[in-house]
Amino acid sequence: MSAYIDAPAESSAVPPHSRSASLRARRARWVRPAYWGSLILAALVYCYGLGQNGNANSYYAAAVLSGTKSWSAMFYGSLDAGNFITVDKPPVALWLMETSCRILGFGSWQMLLPIAACGVASVAVLYSAVRRSFGTVAATVAAVVLALTPITVAINRDNNPDPVLVLLTVSAAWFCLEAIRRGTLRHLVISAVLVGFAFNTKMLQAYMVLPALFLAYLWAARGSWLVRVRNLLVAGVALIVSSGWWMVVVDSIKGHPFIGSSSDGTVWNLVIGYNGLERVLGANAGNVTGSGSGTGSGAAARFGGGGGAGGGGANFGGTSGAGRLFNDTLGGQISWLIPFAVIALVGALVLRGRRRRTDLQRASLLLWGMWLLTHYVVFSFSSGTFHPYYTTMLAPPIAALTGAGGTMLLRALRSPSRKPVWAAVLPLGIAVSAVWAVLLLRRSTSFAPWLWPLVVVLAIGGVVALLVARFGAGSVATAVRKRVLAVGAVAAALALVAGPAAYAADTVTAGAIQGTNPTAGPSSGDGFGGPGGGTRGGFPGGMRGGELPGGMGGFPGGTSSGSSAGQSGQSGQGGQSGQSGQGGFAGGFPGGTSEGTSGGAAPGGNAAAGVAGGATGADGAGGALPGGTAGTSGGLGDATGGDGRTRTGGFGGGGFGGGMGGTVSSALMSYLEKNQGSATWLVAVSSAQSAAEMILQSGKPVIAMGGFTGSDPAMTLAKMKSLIASGKLRYVLLGSSGMGGMGGPGGGDANSAATSYVKSTCTAVSASAYGGTSSSSSTASSTSSSTASSGQTLYECTG
Repeated sequence: MSAYIDAPAESSAVPPHSRSASLRARRARWVRPAYWGSLILAALVYCYGLGQNGNANSYYAAAVLSGTKSWSAMFYGSLDAGNFITVDKPPVALWLMETSCRILGFGSWQMLLPIAACGVASVAVLYSAVRRSFGTVAATVAAVVLALTPITVAINRDNNPDPVLVLLTVSAAWFCLEAIRRGTLRHLVISAVLVGFAFNTKMLQAYMVLPALFLAYLWAARGSWLVRVRNLLVAGVALIVSSGWWMVVVDSIKGHPFIGSSSDGTVWNLVIGYNGLERVLGANAGNVTGSGSGTGSGAAARFGGGGGAGGGGANFGGTSGAGRLFNDTLGGQISWLIPFAVIALVGALVLRGRRRRTDLQRASLLLWGMWLLTHYVVFSFSSGTFHPYYTTMLAPPIAALTGAGGTMLLRALRSPSRKPVWAAVLPLGIAVSAVWAVLLLRRSTSFAPWLWPLVVVLAIGGVVALLVARFGAGSVATAVRKRVLAVGAVAAALALVAGPAAYAADTVTAGAIQGTNPTAGPSSGDGFGGPGGGTRGGFPGGMRGGELPGGMGGFPGGTSSGSSAGQSGQSGQGGQSGQSGQGGFAGGFPGGTSEGTSGGAAPGGNAAAGVAGGATGADGAGGALPGGTAGTSGGLGDATGGDGRTRTGGFGGGGFGGGMGGTVSSALMSYLEKNQGSATWLVAVSSAQSAAEMILQSGKPVIAMGGFTGSDPAMTLAKMKSLIASGKLRYVLLGSSGMGGMGGPGGGDANSAATSYVKSTCTAVSASAYGGTSSSSSTASSTSSSTASSGQTLYECTG
């Protein structure tokens, strides 16, 4: 290994064929084991115990199941096999999972394995990209860092589309660097096409890599400025075609499914709105239609004014600002090596400063550096919907810069021809990153308390060894200095990866992740917790199991008119297994106490009112969180979800309806399946959260009238009449607040009209017919004994 540390930067890239056979032989002894070892490590942490994650994010799992039953549903990315509404993302990631499940059958492993494979492939592609520019040592370090980045481990064990996005964009970077190295147009075009497919995975987030690719190619590619600009224009055409083909095809098909989370049912609206400007600028950006009867608009209407900090939208990443990625929520997920990567980038660029314009190493540094800068700025200051797992897109540049910049700084430290100041740069990066790692580890005082002292010892030992190797020329033999250098480098590397590796291991071994919002590692401060005795991840203060706190600043407990303020749930439940003595986000996130409880106070409630084990809160305006326990008869209101704890204030249309990790009443499902007849859809429910669980349990199409949160204007009066008249829809399950208690952009009047039509023309089914409990406080006009205690009613509609 020391032979490659000693090698100059220029010779560290792929050696030419003229290199001696002995050098190639020495290199071959450990290069292949290092490469395959990094891939095996990635496969282990991404795949071990994968089946324990079940359906992961049930929203996407339902779409995968539907796609295995209908080719058209697969093409559109529909939530249901009847093609009423799509999910809120393009279908490329779904296609991978659906193909696997069509071949192997639907199941947890069959669905999640392609996503884990994308994670492993990303490690392989990054290794290749770094090796071609900086050599094997740098590539191995980069591969290990990417494989062990905590949030990357968590998201690669889930069925959200981000791992596919990472693979496609890292591959695009590989082809862009090849275009620079070889001077070929075709590699640049392939890079653009890959970004286009990434766009059809997660829309505009894919374009965040374009500044990096553009800058690197324009600066370092061969040829004149005119040739480079011409090539970029050609690649731009390829990008537009590869990005827009699915959108154009879908929007041009008459009668295509309503595009979930759009305000007018088109892919274009989804691009510029919910998956575009709203993500960055917040609630009102990209809102192109009126708000109907609701007072909210855009993301604010969907999420009732947001989840607290960071502006409109459901913001689970903490307050926006330059320090967001280092806060208690995100710090342990992604920030471990950001300080080192920045120092390494600056130092490496200085080292390559006077090289020729086409220098491949500097081009690589520019690419990964711009990738890191762009994502850091956007993620730090975006005011819209933000989840911690989005930050997995920072992992490739952090890993690449750590490997590439770190090895360059190590060679500069070793080289006697460099000024003594270079002996301080690498130790500085190690020291700063080690201090930050200790601070992150001490945020979770009960998690591996022995680890932070070990990090300190390794960092100090590594720095001392590196300095001895640099300045011990007069007293230490050359051979000994080389060994000391190698030992110091290994010790420093272990100090830097010990924290992320511990978080990664904890993510793998401590239980199932929370599929909707996966996070890694232990609970810390106000942060998103990892395991604590339930399913992992989820919400601040250690909430697990897919539960939503009652109210959440108006998110699940919004008013039926879609008011952006929303109504808080009463007596919200505390989270599970948060760290003792550590308060929830912003003093209980929000509305709790700052002293800390068993996971933080429930939004809209009192921290003392909820205890781990399940304090029952009163219904929020939106009704109970969907999710009754299978086989449970009784009220539809305070429903027990998948982790056995009672909570309220969730999406309307709950109880028997399932959703957000809950199970569906077997009595209701049996009744619906027995009486479905020739109808296309089993039932229509308020939101996709309810529909997804029913689809997964029954395998039959279920209509999500209001999309993901119940706010989409998908079910119009005309459409409701048509479905009922044609016999395609027989049953509709409504709550007392209509469609989920949440208005939407442009959907308030349409949704109200459709639900009013159902209530006035359809027959309310007695709750006792499907295992419910009758109540005298019915909202149904046709009978007072047909509505269960939560205010939900099942209607039978005949044409």
